[in-house]
Amino acid sequence: MRNLKVMMAYRGTNYHGFQRQDNAVTVQQKVEECLSKIVDTPTVIYGCSRTDTGVHANRYCFSFMTDKNIALNGIVRGMNANLPRDISILSCEEADENFHARYSCKGKEYLYKIHNSESPDPFAEDLAFHYRRPLDIGLITEASRHYIGTHDFKSFCSSGSDKVNTVRTIYDFKIIKEENNVSILVNGDGFLYNMVRIMVGTLLYINEGKLEPMDIKKILDSKDRKTAGRTAQPHGLYLNRVFYDSL
Repeated sequence: MRNLKVMMAYRGTNYHGFQRQDNAVTVQQKVEECLSKIVDTPTVIYGCSRTDTGVHANRYCFSFMTDKNIALNGIVRGMNANLPRDISILSCEEADENFHARYSCKGKEYLYKIHNSESPDPFAEDLAFHYRRPLDIGLITEASRHYIGTHDFKSFCSSGSDKVNTVRTIYDFKIIKEENNVSILVNGDGFLYNMVRIMVGTLLYINEGKLEPMDIKKILDSKDRKTAGRTAQPHGLYLNRVFYDSL
């Protein structure tokens, strides 16, 4: 039996997240339907992460088992020829028999895109969050430094999460502005439900004067979701990279 590791990218606009659901179209459903035809047997894939409705991925990893002797590039080409155009298979490689896309993961990097302008960008309507207010990059960068390190991020987790342990480590938090485009890169060992979106929403509250940069420490200490800012819109969020070695 072969264990294969696959990287893909997808535009999440038309999907109710990655994970298969009974009453909605998801990325997992489309990929499994396509892959099952390629290998000529019902096939289940194991994804590295759950992504929500409207969330995108630049490099998403999944793994699957097969006993078919199909060339790796044949799987890539076959899937890309049959998948919807908003899902793309980037690579496929042999993996160790114990490899699992989710449980072997050492960390992830998320990207949040903001179009910071009075006028919306018609070419990024579902690919970046349109934010009209001027962004004080220095202010929110100062605030974001309080996220770095190992903390209990319970205040930055939406209700409905099944996670008992809410301690996570953020290794890096970068905010880059180029003209009207703002990119927020968050790198960590793991993330809670809506964690990145709430972190971004809290920075926007700080930008609007509703919170101060030092308040992030108080929010972390409170372990109360109500103390943090809003949950930023899903369409600005991308799973950017997944790490299986060192970060």
